[in-house]
Amino acid sequence: MSVRTHTLANGFRIVTEDMPGLKSATLGIWVDAGARHERAEQNGIAHFLEHMAFKGTATRSALDIAEAIENVGGYINAYTSRETTAYYARVLQEDVPLAIDVISDILLNPAFDPREIETERGVILSEIGQSFDTPDDIIFDWLQETAFPDQPMGRPILGPAERVRAFKRDDLAGFVQEYYGPEQMILSAAGGIDHDAIVKAAENLFGDLPRRNAAIAPAARFVGGEKREVKDLEQAHFTFALEAPGWRNDAVYTSQIFAATMGGGMSSRLFQEAREKRGLCYTIFAQASAHEDTGLFTIYAGTGADQVGELAELTIDELRRATDDMSDAEVERARTQMKAGMLMGLESSTARCERLARMISVWNRVPTLEETIEKIEAVTTEKVRDFAASLRADATPAMALYGPVEGAPELPDLTRKLVA
Repeated sequence: MSVRTHTLANGFRIVTEDMPGLKSATLGIWVDAGARHERAEQNGIAHFLEHMAFKGTATRSALDIAEAIENVGGYINAYTSRETTAYYARVLQEDVPLAIDVISDILLNPAFDPREIETERGVILSEIGQSFDTPDDIIFDWLQETAFPDQPMGRPILGPAERVRAFKRDDLAGFVQEYYGPEQMILSAAGGIDHDAIVKAAENLFGDLPRRNAAIAPAARFVGGEKREVKDLEQAHFTFALEAPGWRNDAVYTSQIFAATMGGGMSSRLFQEAREKRGLCYTIFAQASAHEDTGLFTIYAGTGADQVGELAELTIDELRRATDDMSDAEVERARTQMKAGMLMGLESSTARCERLARMISVWNRVPTLEETIEKIEAVTTEKVRDFAASLRADATPAMALYGPVEGAPELPDLTRKLVA
């Protein structure tokens, strides 16, 4: 399988990977514009814009867009993250030119019909309302806000309802003008594709776009703190986070392996101790998320009101213990899980397409799988123990709790125990 890249004269980037034997392909445009690029008064507009993607262009109605892809058995979708907005489709090999045409039309010729804006506004407001009815969703927004207060990295991707109610057509068009320049776009494709044909199509469609000096997102500042909301729910929802490395730091691999040992599966420490041995919860996991310049090591659990205090204390105990007794067997299992998960995931053209775009966005190159595996293999037990120690030494945790959480310890008490 071969990865090829090309950059147009205006900075528009193209990355492809041919996957011999596949009769389908995934392709799309990844835009370096997400929630962290928004000013306070724009919070939620990147996501609103994503919703408007399929609501019509100068030449296609919303139905035309859907039918163009679905008539050939394809699939089209979009999503917004903190750093990216993606518009992509999966189609049969022979329909790749059609998919490029439809996605380029969405990005270059959006209609922003006022009637469609009002319709989609209602949909997004319902989505925001639904998130408040889903405690194990909203608590992660609260944790992010607590970790990165008063800055774009800490604001919710959906935005607050009051801002969504106020957005107008000019606001959407203005964000496109500000952030959807050719230097911010990456056309990524994987599967049964022809690199040269895709480059030619991109040149025809995007080659005349003028360069734009998009504003740079402010650097993230992890602060930490506590948000606790007591509510009569069946479960007490507990999240705890420490700052972790971003994508541009090779320690990101150590962070991910440490997260796997702590709460990455049924054999992990937290699952075994909290659920299997003590029966304190049904769901508990740890994860390491990464952005360009920062990341989060996060633990989540849902438990009963009478058990949230013990569960919080146990979490800190396990983080402290990992500094001293993390075993070679645990680290080896986590390395194996990470490699297997990556390789199995990349059997999908969509996963490969997303990986290509992310790598180009972060490093402007695509590391080989062999290079990535080498970095995973380089994570030793000593590195994992040292990483656990560094989390404790630099501890300024963020914690969010929701539900019957009156019995949970205060953050200063947990912090003192963690660093002791």
